[in-house]
Amino acid sequence: MGAGASDLAAPAEAPGSGLGDMPELCAAEVLLRLGAPDICRLARLNRAFRSAAAADFVWEAKLPENYGYLMGFVRGSGGEDVEGGGKRSALGKKEVYARLAKAVRFDDGKREFWLEKSTGMVCMALSSKSLVITGIDDRRYWVHMPNTESRFQSVAYLQQIWWFEVVGEIDFRFPAGTYSLYFRLHLGKPSSSRHAGRRGCGSEKNAGSGIHGWDRKPVRFQLSTSDGQNAVSQRYLDDEPGSWALYHAGDFVVAPDTEEHGHGRPVRVKFSMAQIDCTHTKGGLCVDSVLVYPRGFRTERVVDAQT
Repeated sequence: MGAGASDLAAPAEAPGSGLGDMPELCAAEVLLRLGAPDICRLARLNRAFRSAAAADFVWEAKLPENYGYLMGFVRGSGGEDVEGGGKRSALGKKEVYARLAKAVRFDDGKREFWLEKSTGMVCMALSSKSLVITGIDDRRYWVHMPNTESRFQSVAYLQQIWWFEVVGEIDFRFPAGTYSLYFRLHLGKPSSSRHAGRRGCGSEKNAGSGIHGWDRKPVRFQLSTSDGQNAVSQRYLDDEPGSWALYHAGDFVVAPDTEEHGHGRPVRVKFSMAQIDCTHTKGGLCVDSVLVYPRGFRTERVVDAQT
């Protein structure tokens, strides 16, 4: 009898619980604090996370404020927000994010942008064919060459020239944030074959051939924006031949859009690199592209200014 009374007095044991019992809204609150790759990984954990990971409000929080403007490029409207900020798009916000995380080409395929997957920030690349390069139409100075290490499968190679100048411009509605602009350069002659090996822009044998003139005077990098921001720096192109590097031209800040139309604030960025000294020639340089990344994000070796 004593044993029976003792059993009745003992509290009933609670049934087992785990992540599978988490309410979907709680799972969504967890996902809102994660980046897109982690959201996709947790979606495989259980049904609550899988359902939460499909919710529009989770993915809309990860999209840049002007995703409707960006989707205009996907739809071929050149950034015109034909669907009012994307609110009436037939695509779910997860599908919108997935599409923008892939490269979106525009300007006849000479430029592209994409969302950096972990942060949702906008990145942009401009091919050498979208830049204004002094002497580019004269094959005595420059040649366009196929290259598998380029996003655009083509680079501009400088054989030799006296007046070295590369100029470009971006007119785009970036989401608010701070961005860094880089020239992607490579010292050494590129391989002429589209099916070149891993060192597709210069083999061990010819990586240093043709390089001259860059030790005589530094290259000057400049950047300016339509709202008055400026950056000027310079450095000698004295890196080891045979590898790509991102040469930092400067940073610019995009302020939040105060008009609340969801397009993002328009900004025009002008940039250049030049080494103008007609007392000597310079050559042996590959110009692949210009890249715009959120400040602090990088995928390759970065070379900063010397002065």
